Amino acid sequence: MNRILAILLAALAATAGAYAQNVKKYATARDGALWEESTLRLQKKADGAAALCPDTDAPGPELRAWGTTFNELDWDAFNLLDRSTQDEVMRKLFAPDGELRFTRGRISMNCNDYGRSWYSCDEVPGDFELRYFNIDRDKTGIIPLVRAAQRYNPALTFWTSPWSPPSWMKINHDYPVVSSKYNNLSPEADYLLFGTAEDIDEDEMKFLGERAGQFPRRLATQDYMIQDPRYLQAYARFFCRFIDEYAEQGVPIDMVVYQNEAYSYTPYPGCAWTAEGTIRFNRDYLAPALKQHHPDVKLYIGTFNTNRKDHVERVLADEGLRACISGAAFQWEGREILPAIREQYPDLHYICSESECGNGDMDWKAAEHTLFLIADNMGKGCDEWYNWNFILTDHGESPWGWRQNALLQVDSRTRELRYTPEYYAVKHFSHLIPPGSRVTGYQAPAEGRDALTIAFATPDGGTVVVAGNFGDTAGEVSVAVGRRWLTDTLPPHSFASYVVK
Repeated sequence: MNRILAILLAALAATAGAYAQNVKKYATARDGALWEESTLRLQKKADGAAALCPDTDAPGPELRAWGTTFNELDWDAFNLLDRSTQDEVMRKLFAPDGELRFTRGRISMNCNDYGRSWYSCDEVPGDFELRYFNIDRDKTGIIPLVRAAQRYNPALTFWTSPWSPPSWMKINHDYPVVSSKYNNLSPEADYLLFGTAEDIDEDEMKFLGERAGQFPRRLATQDYMIQDPRYLQAYARFFCRFIDEYAEQGVPIDMVVYQNEAYSYTPYPGCAWTAEGTIRFNRDYLAPALKQHHPDVKLYIGTFNTNRKDHVERVLADEGLRACISGAAFQWEGREILPAIREQYPDLHYICSESECGNGDMDWKAAEHTLFLIADNMGKGCDEWYNWNFILTDHGESPWGWRQNALLQVDSRTRELRYTPEYYAVKHFSHLIPPGSRVTGYQAPAEGRDALTIAFATPDGGTVVVAGNFGDTAGEVSVAVGRRWLTDTLPPHSFASYVVK
């Protein structure tokens, strides 16, 4: 047997829980049950050497929320289910005593890549006064989906970010960044991105196996958002109007991010920004507008889906900008530079704003990748984590030709519902680890070790350990809890969570 996993937890406070004899185990295996409960007994001796000694005197930041996203295509998939199944889904995902217990939602301002088709809240060119601003399209999909969730958790809170400004506010006068067979943008406009149309790859941002290396390979040379003050001022007020209109619908938005993935140069809704444009809009326009009209709404910078640390540092180096923001949102490749950025700016809050979305297979490999991503983001200091689509049909294909995963899969022909393995990967965290918990130790997979372990101290004084074995052979878990030891064996390709009270 290949010993692949061992973790040492420092002594807990002298409470009854620290010396508990029994441990509740929840297991998920590729070739077994998806959620199997059992009980283990703590042992007096370790079954192997310790590999990690968490520092309980300096735990990670306090966990604030587990969340998900509300998209139009999710609404369409949800509507294929009968009413009782819809209620079951929303209860499991959002009820405080449900299975995933999401407490927070992300909403796109204007259309995103999982909308039915492009739209924005104001597509009237030159409407700087926003006379024609409306959220009518959202009332047919996004808001009904939100309300279905609010039935089971009325305390849900939300944040928003756009994928693209209204098309008339952009230098190419269209919603995408690059031309494609999936949109009507003229290829003649592609040169705007780099000053040349060479080396433009509309598929660069897709999840094709594992993206590796520098992302993006080239940075945009100009802002796609028009930098004229009239446009920037109108766009800042656009955010405030969106918050107002959603509040009237009973959907409270308490945080905004100026742009989703300014570094994905997309054939679907997107907008490229330079570091200078990012600073200018957030510092000089969006932050003052929020301060005047919505002083209770926080501004985060991001979403950073780039591992180009020099670029992110250039943005955050502006003291005026940092004075305006409460935190930063990282996703995809941004996770790779998160520890270095946190070290430089420890006073900011950091969130994982989007899970990686896969390729539509909705299989065990996707679940393993998601379990790793949650652990890695939390282990690197994020205090919120957000799933992307929570329910899609078939292989989750968007109108722009991209297949993505979801936690729930609906067969569009039979209308049958399937809880994917990824659902259970998320459940190992959001079901067992409540807000207020803190990471006390994290061991990532490494060369020669196909496993991870992450430990949390919960607000009630307990301990939760999540472990994943991604290898083809069984592995041993050895965990110190107070003066005793948790020992267990993980089958190949399996997850387990251990709850010690």
